[in-house]
Amino acid sequence: MNDILVISTKENLQQSLNTVLTFMGESCTATDFSNAAQILSSQVNFKAVIVDAAEAEHALTVINQFALYPFITLSSSIDITPANVVGELCLPATYPELTKMLHRCQEYITQRPTQGTPVVNKTKLFRSLIGKSAEIQQVRQMIEKVAPTEANVLILGESGTGKEVVARNLHYLSVRKDGPFIPVNCGAIPAELLESELFGHEKGAFTGAVSARKGRFELAEGGTLFLDEIGDMPLQMQVKMLRVLQERTFERVGGAKSVQCNVRVIAATHRDLETMVEQEKFREDLFYRLNVFPIETPALRERKDDIPLLLQELISRVEKESGIGIKFTQNAMLSLMEHNWPGNVRELSNLVERLTIMYPEQIIDVLQLPRKYRHLDVDAYQPDYPEELLEREAINALFGGDDDIELSDEAVNGEEHQINGLLASDGQLPPEGVNLKEYISELEIAMIKQALEQQDWVVARSAELLGMRRTTLVEKMRKYDLTRDDS
Repeated sequence: MNDILVISTKENLQQSLNTVLTFMGESCTATDFSNAAQILSSQVNFKAVIVDAAEAEHALTVINQFALYPFITLSSSIDITPANVVGELCLPATYPELTKMLHRCQEYITQRPTQGTPVVNKTKLFRSLIGKSAEIQQVRQMIEKVAPTEANVLILGESGTGKEVVARNLHYLSVRKDGPFIPVNCGAIPAELLESELFGHEKGAFTGAVSARKGRFELAEGGTLFLDEIGDMPLQMQVKMLRVLQERTFERVGGAKSVQCNVRVIAATHRDLETMVEQEKFREDLFYRLNVFPIETPALRERKDDIPLLLQELISRVEKESGIGIKFTQNAMLSLMEHNWPGNVRELSNLVERLTIMYPEQIIDVLQLPRKYRHLDVDAYQPDYPEELLEREAINALFGGDDDIELSDEAVNGEEHQINGLLASDGQLPPEGVNLKEYISELEIAMIKQALEQQDWVVARSAELLGMRRTTLVEKMRKYDLTRDDS
């Protein structure tokens, strides 16, 4: 995308613009309206199209036909300006005005919605960088720009924001993609072992060094070395790291021979290195050597609109690994989007794994979320059941020995006679039979009365004791005409 296309039937105008654009270091192609459509339909991509709008009808046809391109109009007599016209250029064209218009064209192309197969390819390349927010799109753009170069990259961001994901994408989009990617967590290795871990050691270099061993720099030869948590590296080690970055050589621990290295170094930290430099906790020269191209990974709270996409990806990963999936209701999703996420994407990933274990193959609502993630005030759904099911449950509880409801001796004795009157003296079904529905109703009335009296007629607590919803108990009290006065 190098050329600027000038469309005009006036040769003197074409030559004038060509002179100005050439002076600015731009290349220019000129044509008239009869060939414009054919040229714009070709495989050549133009960074800008300057069109003489004196012939309004022809100009408008071309502009509307090629919405992909940003247009700059000259001598515009167009009443309605199409969206892809970024501005009007007054003649004679001046350098400041022309650079302003070309910058608008640049922004039009940069922010233009992508189309066709390139979208699929980019999705594959950045499959681990999930999200559509402006923040994550900016990270992708920076990766694309710096990945093909050999520049040192410093990735900044809070813990759990995906700094290693960015580093891996930088590696896989670089010319070193076929080489090794070696990650090292500088904060997880004791200071006295870090030098040996990075540079290797010779046999007998220290107690326990029974053989020579390659370090991470040698293992990463021809590829990328990712130094995570570089801010935790001891000052003494920082001096040696600076020398490697400057001279591309190092010595193994206990060795005297210099080893050449061909490694791209990508560093990352959650610390504020500039503050550490001011406090003399991090070497200033090493900071500037690493900070050639900084990339800042956004915190999850700064891109909450990406949470639904992240959840979808994390659920798919867990389902692929374990064969178990879950789903979220819209309210649960909205509640998670209200959370502050101090642990960022790592915290979200852990939550999905936890919920998959607790509620396999279920749909998660707000009340299934751990308490600290409940940011929406919603009532739990309590289903209403047909009367027959409730009666059947009561029978099962009665004859199944269910003694969850504890009634006082007084309460039981007070109602016992009334219920037993329906049965034979030995508690068996009498020869003449019994009206089961009436028996169950009497039993239900007795149980409800006992629960109400036991809870001092507080309906909510009585309903909890009886294992039913408050509204269900109110309906039954209305059905049986039970009031406190009756007691």
